[in-house]
Amino acid sequence: MRNSPPQTTDNLPRALAWMALSGLSFAFMGAMVKLSGEVALPTKVFCRNLVTLVITASVAVRVGENPLAVTRHWRRLLVRSLCGLAGVFLYFLALGELNLADASLLNKTSPFFVTVLAVVLLKEQFNRALIPALLAAFVGAMLVIKPRFDLAMLPALAGLGSGLFAGMAYTLVRSLKGRESPNRIILNFSLVSCLVMLPLLILDPPRPTSSQWLALLGTGVFAAGGQYGLTYAYHHARASRVAVFSYLHVLFALALGFVIFDERPDPASLVGGALIIGAAVQTHRLGRREQNGNT
Repeated sequence: MRNSPPQTTDNLPRALAWMALSGLSFAFMGAMVKLSGEVALPTKVFCRNLVTLVITASVAVRVGENPLAVTRHWRRLLVRSLCGLAGVFLYFLALGELNLADASLLNKTSPFFVTVLAVVLLKEQFNRALIPALLAAFVGAMLVIKPRFDLAMLPALAGLGSGLFAGMAYTLVRSLKGRESPNRIILNFSLVSCLVMLPLLILDPPRPTSSQWLALLGTGVFAAGGQYGLTYAYHHARASRVAVFSYLHVLFALALGFVIFDERPDPASLVGGALIIGAAVQTHRLGRREQNGNT
């Protein structure tokens, strides 16, 4: 008689608690980036990844994993890391000019890019029922960006670009599932990011004030908290049940932007945000329906 695989039971309340912690941490990370003020972008990106690098390296040592061991997936790991780095750089650039909530919303277009890129790069089957949700997300993004075809819209385009590169990175993470451990993927991303930014820091050494150093430290700590909260959320429940709750990040960003920076998104951004979140909910529902149909 063939042994059946062990059954795992979702712990949805715990998963949602971790997802809420992740969203809150990422929102605070964005706030710390804004609070660090005029500090150069390479310094912000370096500090964001340095804390995560220390944590993931410690985990690797504890479990006896050699993160520098030769792997035949090194090219994919490198491209994933560079895409993730580009996404973070553009997101931090957008945070310097946009409201916290607007920058977060544009960055959260990444799941829609994953939907398209998974078809193009991973040859996954495309569900035509997703077309209305993708169009709604596009219209929502345009309402947040407010195209004016001048230099003033560059920060918004950077926010959208951060979603694109994050989507490319997540698609590559999906392709590495079962091939590389999550900790190694995160560690490689943090290591590559720090190595790329380090020469820029040497050429233009940072000179933050004490309060800016504190904000930079907070950027790294909250980034690590958000990443690990996300990881544990997916550990406690299936992705199809919790993925849509990653948009709690946007709601927390909206609240923090109002409380800390007195930011009030305009009506177009609010409508655009509602469209993007609504499209995410619809995509989530279609994904669950498709998954249930295959089981």
